Amino acid sequence: MLVALSGGADSLALAAATAFEAPRAGLRAGAVIVDHGLQAGSDEVAERAAAQARALGLDPVLVQRVEVAGEGGPEASARRARYAALDEAARATDAACVLLGHTLDDQAETVLLGLARGSGAASLAGMPARAGRYARPLLGIRRATTRQACEDAGLEPWDDPHNADSAYARVRVRERVLPVLEAELGPGIAEALVRTAEQLREDDDAFEAQIEEFIEEICEPAEAGIAITVGALSANPAALRQRIIRHVVGSEFGVSLSRAQTLEVARLVTDWHGQGPLELPAGVRVTRSGRHLVFSTTGSTEVLPHDH
Repeated sequence: MLVALSGGADSLALAAATAFEAPRAGLRAGAVIVDHGLQAGSDEVAERAAAQARALGLDPVLVQRVEVAGEGGPEASARRARYAALDEAARATDAACVLLGHTLDDQAETVLLGLARGSGAASLAGMPARAGRYARPLLGIRRATTRQACEDAGLEPWDDPHNADSAYARVRVRERVLPVLEAELGPGIAEALVRTAEQLREDDDAFEAQIEEFIEEICEPAEAGIAITVGALSANPAALRQRIIRHVVGSEFGVSLSRAQTLEVARLVTDWHGQGPLELPAGVRVTRSGRHLVFSTTGSTEVLPHDH
């Protein structure tokens, strides 16, 4: 396994705990440090974190330097570059798992940010404890605990100046919003937000499992795309219908629909009066054709024979 190490208190405490526990469990543990190159001296910060990882006994220790560029602003671009580097490191070392240092506080902030965006239950469910090769073992631990753990172990964490920059929405949530909520509503707000996330994730997982079972029954191949039976969509509650639409478009075309876009597609089922096709992101088109909704990239509405 690999620990994704930034040098901050959370990931440094995780690295120390992993270095202690992994050999006792018969596991080999290393670390990967991603240098985003966004600040002067970032290479020195990365090398310092690498030295700390080696001193803890982690092996191998990799430093991955990335170029942050692309759409969606610096935060989104940095995140894409970081996970691409972590994936590459995991493949190169044949690591079965990459450990991330997100804490209970990070989860609470994520839930509040999702609430502010109106992103729905999937976003409010926060970060999963395990997703593919990634695991977040500290989601039940407060940020203050990781800092204390570093102090107790004689480890000096690095404080990223971006974590105090109020230009970032997450920093404003951390420094202003959560303290106000705690002051006005009482202590335990962060824990309550995380409990909410856990419950919503259980619901989301149940919906996804139901959709996976159901999808084969109601979808048919179509030229350059896929078709969903209108009758099956109309017979199901709105919550399930809209999740099916998002699931099909996401899995078939790699496109994430907004709620407004999803509702427009759903109107082809629930409020059909002969309206024309809808144009969705990335050149995806959806058309009502007889008893089917046809999703395609070419505008074709032909449903192909389906073998049962």
